[in-house]
Amino acid sequence: MKDFEHIHTIYFLGIGGIGMSALARYFAAQGYVVQGYDRTESPLTQELEKEGIVIQYDDRVNRVQDLDPSSTIIVRTPAVPEDMPVYVWLREQGFRILKRAEVLGLLTRSARALCVAGTHGKTTTSTILAHILHHSHMGANAFLGGIANNYHSNLVLDKHSDVVVVEADEFDRSFYHLTPYMSVITSIDADHLDVYGTEEAYRESFMYYAGLVKEALVVHKRVMDTGEWLKVKGERRKAKLYSYAVGEKADFYADNVIVQDGAIWFDFHSPSGALSGVRLGVPSWVNIENSVAAMAMAQLMGATDEELRRGVESYTGVYRRFDQHVNTTAVAYLDDYAHHPQEIKATLESIRKIYPNRHMIGVFQPHLYSRTRDFAEDFAEVLGGLDEVLLLPIYPARELPIEGVTSEWLLGKVKIDGLKALVEKEEVVEYLRERITELMDNGQNCVLITMGAGDIDRLVSDITKTLMYEKNV
Repeated sequence: MKDFEHIHTIYFLGIGGIGMSALARYFAAQGYVVQGYDRTESPLTQELEKEGIVIQYDDRVNRVQDLDPSSTIIVRTPAVPEDMPVYVWLREQGFRILKRAEVLGLLTRSARALCVAGTHGKTTTSTILAHILHHSHMGANAFLGGIANNYHSNLVLDKHSDVVVVEADEFDRSFYHLTPYMSVITSIDADHLDVYGTEEAYRESFMYYAGLVKEALVVHKRVMDTGEWLKVKGERRKAKLYSYAVGEKADFYADNVIVQDGAIWFDFHSPSGALSGVRLGVPSWVNIENSVAAMAMAQLMGATDEELRRGVESYTGVYRRFDQHVNTTAVAYLDDYAHHPQEIKATLESIRKIYPNRHMIGVFQPHLYSRTRDFAEDFAEVLGGLDEVLLLPIYPARELPIEGVTSEWLLGKVKIDGLKALVEKEEVVEYLRERITELMDNGQNCVLITMGAGDIDRLVSDITKTLMYEKNV
């Protein structure tokens, strides 16, 4: 890229983030010296270090004083505080500093960028799309918002392909920087109100983004049915518009869904005809519509029916997206990234369909004080659909506490016939061991789901080991 001529080193502030780490891996693969900072060590940063990337976990300025402003670009995530000493020093020294979204935008200008936007489903849809295309005659590169199980990475590289799959992130209006060749829009349920202020402003951002798409725009039918949003700024929209759905007619849709023995099949319909008996590689109900969206864009790019079928059936999922860790007749355990009320609702509906008549226990770690405050009533309603609910303390991420907004406050709003409790993270594994053992001893088959976008995933391994050991399931 022209913008990176004469650049030797790229330094990432917040390199352990899922989006940042994909960019770091990309530039390392291109031969740049890649370094970075993150506040805490994680399995992902450990993987980056194994790949030869140097990472500092403290904010001492002396660690970056050897960097040369004339041959170094700094890439930052909005999660890094403005007063972080290393960031302050880099600004004062005149380094060129780009947001992650700006760098991703530069990459999309020189490729046919297939972008996936929406409040929910971005990571799974983009990963299915990348997997279909990577194993098609076209190939694809991809920057993913999760670790794809098929590749054990959030980066897919193909030096022979000019296609790149990208998540179009609406946070901080990041997707304004992209140059989409084609795009999917999965949903526009309000989120990030700490950034946008109002639901109207949030939806308006998607109207603007839609106008950036060049060739084809594939939009979920329920989004199309929400009103006039696509007609607003319609003079800016250049792309041909398509709809997609599950169980109802659209330009691209799925019907004849069969759920049997934990597997899901469906028929895929498009303007080109029907493809019957497609089996989902990851049998989650919400993955039907994610797959339809991915198949639609892949077909518009030229993928064959056989490439579509093979891609969906061989897809093995994304870390923390409906991840199944235990599955027996007595107990099932899944982990999911769901952190918005609509995501939780979709996850729980999928579980009810795949595991009917089981006692469902949900463990949820709320993410952000502002999101918990803004959607408290919605969280309470969807969590009330569980048979039992455990809440962990709110994971603050980039935020300071908001007075009165706590997990205890949220739990008080949850109306549920079964048990509900507030549990510290270090108490969760033992609590679940005792409770699930009690239920199983009473002949009750269970399904457990852990959910959240914070650090609840650090419990997954111990919960899995405990369930497997206690009953030798």
